[in-house]
Amino acid sequence: MTQPSSRPKPTPRDAGREGAFPSAAEDLHHAGLDPATPQTLSPAYRLGYADPDFIMRDELRAARLQLEFMKPEILLRERGIAGTVVFFGSARIPPPEEAAAALEKAARNLAARPDDPETARRERRARALAGKSRLYNEARRLAQLISAAPGPREAMVASGGGPGIMEAANRGASDAGAESIGYNIVLPFEQKPNDYVTPELCFNFHYFALRKMHFLLRARALVVFPGGFGTLDETFEVLTLIQTRKIRPIPVLLFDRKYWQRIIDFPGLVEEGVISPADLDLFSYVETAEEAWQRLEPALKG
Repeated sequence: MTQPSSRPKPTPRDAGREGAFPSAAEDLHHAGLDPATPQTLSPAYRLGYADPDFIMRDELRAARLQLEFMKPEILLRERGIAGTVVFFGSARIPPPEEAAAALEKAARNLAARPDDPETARRERRARALAGKSRLYNEARRLAQLISAAPGPREAMVASGGGPGIMEAANRGASDAGAESIGYNIVLPFEQKPNDYVTPELCFNFHYFALRKMHFLLRARALVVFPGGFGTLDETFEVLTLIQTRKIRPIPVLLFDRKYWQRIIDFPGLVEEGVISPADLDLFSYVETAEEAWQRLEPALKG
């Protein structure tokens, strides 16, 4: 008489699997059926891939780096995403209505304490951010234009997934009824996913290096809005990679010429002999979403 198989039936996830070996999920299930004994309760007994304490050891950093690279890569490939337009910019640039409210509050506080240096500093900062808040709408509008463009284009919007300019980019894609990517990173402040990233395309990183690699793996163009250390770091890495021919040239558009020319003296770098005059052609300035789209559209066709 044929004995019934003791091997559990495959779950829907395992249905259609080929091969004689049990899946990782099946063995994890089987391990959970073991009786509780001093041996089975020991951390040493845990399956390596199901042991968070083991995975987080310093010796496993290389494995974590690989996992952090592979998880977004596999999920993006599964969804057939081959190209992106990447938005960089400050997490601190709010929508105009929020900027106006913050400036009004700061102005009231300054009127009440005109001799307080800290209050004056906060008012100047609120005024500066209010002056840049139009760029939130420009980022949002450009993302709409990219996402709503007809015809075959590899142009899914991607951002760092956080607030400010990043939120504007994902929001613009959402306005157009399109999906968008958010490459978030774990920070003790400021950086949490905005509400407009497509949930299935909202990734979280521990390593800045892996996050920046994913920014560029599918990038067809880069759009950079005013920002601080993070934006400068990301932008200069891209310019360096293009300059040294480690990646193929892509359009790099810097929004708000006045800001960039105040913050960075690019011609001065040429005059000092540390970059060549041709390096100034690696990027161009734009002021509006429509102007940026005119420059991007030819690069994004088909």
